[in-house]
Amino acid sequence: MALIPATILTGFLGAGKTTLLKRVLTEAHGQKIAIIENEFGEENIDNDILVSDTNEQIIQMSNGCICCTIREDLRTTLQTLAAQKRKGELNFDRVVIETTGLADPGPVAQTFFMDDEIAESFLLDSILTLVDAKHAAQQLNDRQEARRQVGFADQIFISKADLVSKPELEALQHRLAHMNPRAPQKVVHFGEVSLAEVFDLRGFNLNAKLDIDPEFLKEETPHVHDEHCGHDHDRDHAHEKAHDHHDHAHGENCNHPSHQGEGHGHHHHFDDDVKSFVFKSDKPFDPAKLEDFLGAIVNVYGPRMLRYKGVLNMKGTERKVIFQGVHQLMGSDLGPEWAANEVKVSKMVFIGIDLPKDILLQGLEQCLV
Repeated sequence: MALIPATILTGFLGAGKTTLLKRVLTEAHGQKIAIIENEFGEENIDNDILVSDTNEQIIQMSNGCICCTIREDLRTTLQTLAAQKRKGELNFDRVVIETTGLADPGPVAQTFFMDDEIAESFLLDSILTLVDAKHAAQQLNDRQEARRQVGFADQIFISKADLVSKPELEALQHRLAHMNPRAPQKVVHFGEVSLAEVFDLRGFNLNAKLDIDPEFLKEETPHVHDEHCGHDHDRDHAHEKAHDHHDHAHGENCNHPSHQGEGHGHHHHFDDDVKSFVFKSDKPFDPAKLEDFLGAIVNVYGPRMLRYKGVLNMKGTERKVIFQGVHQLMGSDLGPEWAANEVKVSKMVFIGIDLPKDILLQGLEQCLV
């Protein structure tokens, strides 16, 4: 039986997760989807479209979708669904897991890698994070959970953008990209996003192309993505002159901790604890050294490492090595061969909470041949 794709839906309170799920459960989209809902949700779907007093854990919807509330743990629920699908008792093509507004999606994602039984039935497709534009600045300032959800995302949907000014929206988008350059951002209207943009994103697919904006990796280019690379301040100032039409992005409505008392629109230097950085090198890695170093780093900083991913040039193989991880779990895979005219460059992106950038970059440098 083919693996069942699973999507983790996470996001800020009030960002429209429930709206999106209601659409999935009631619209005639022709897909059979099982939604696993966390019972402790803020606003339960049940109240609106399901009979609340039912003891059934799995309810079939009129459009063929299934709604399932987690009463035990996620693992048990997934096993039950897979078993029922195998026996032909339930018919569904994919699973969406909604986490509560303040949950850390990390452990949910890890379930798909750590548990052999789950890994034999399901394939984790991606983590989607819904961000409420109206309350995002406050939530990102106040709640680490909200920042973690951004760091984990493979795709970010920004809702309620019509309730904020254009400069506020741009400032938010800059901030999100600073925290997670891997995840494309899309502005959506109250959870109204086409299902094609929600499923089969292959965020965890090791053989997918490395999904970082290629512009972001060309350090020479004076492109808006440059600022994520952690350049020196002179470059950033030059860069700001080129981009001073953005400077008004932070007027009196700017309350990021990083701007308090700064007195001008320095919109690059957010003080969020969730940050990303990139390592690049055109020298090959020594496989044994790299494995030892990454193993040690993951051992110490794993809980603070949200997502990390890379395409590596390894000594001893003509093929690209693709690696990625969530928290302490790390996996790698042989990708396609380097093309004859292709420059062999290793690129890695790390997204985490207060990760020691210098230690990581120096350590990786020392793993090169």
